[in-house]
Amino acid sequence: MQIARALLHPAAKPLVFVASLLPFAWLFYGALTDNLGANPAEYLSRATGDWTLRFLCLTLAVTPVRVEAKLPTLQRFRRMLGLFTYFYVVLHFLAYSWFDQGFDLGDIGKDIAKRPFILVGFTAFLLLSPLAATSFNRAVKAMGAKRWQALHRLVYPIAGLGILHFFWMRAAKNNFAEVAVYAAILAVLLGWRVREALRKRQARAAVSPSAPGPRSFPVRE
Repeated sequence: MQIARALLHPAAKPLVFVASLLPFAWLFYGALTDNLGANPAEYLSRATGDWTLRFLCLTLAVTPVRVEAKLPTLQRFRRMLGLFTYFYVVLHFLAYSWFDQGFDLGDIGKDIAKRPFILVGFTAFLLLSPLAATSFNRAVKAMGAKRWQALHRLVYPIAGLGILHFFWMRAAKNNFAEVAVYAAILAVLLGWRVREALRKRQARAAVSPSAPGPRSFPVRE
């Protein structure tokens, strides 16, 4: 299959890496050339948040696409996409801390406690941090596969918190069109996982041996 061979090509990972950096390069260039509109600070903050959600969607899409399209080689890109999700959320938090709060830790703490949508976004950022820190093979070996998988299931509530953060942010301007798009995409991706989990549970139940009946003993005549 041509797509599978292309995904295994030595240049595939570097190309995905470079493509994932393009949004950052564009924002950096726009900031240097003063080409980010009338409010560059707000543009940078919102753009990095948007790209965080986009990479989160791409990361969560890897497994469904891999299974449905029968492309096991697609799995090799999931870690990179997940780390770029964290990269852009770090940029998003830095943009907020710098442009909105001037890196004043006291003001940042007060703002997080005061505004629910900031608290929700900050919580998602904190929960995503251990996932990025344990995304490497050594972490899997050190933690054990089951504990590692349990930790990385945090990505599902993180996705929900990300949508809630975005919803509250857009609520001030009563603009929910983009929120609905991201929510629909994530609902499909998470719904697919629920369906697969139910299907596997039913398959295990079907092949499990039935409970033994009462034991019979031979009757002597």
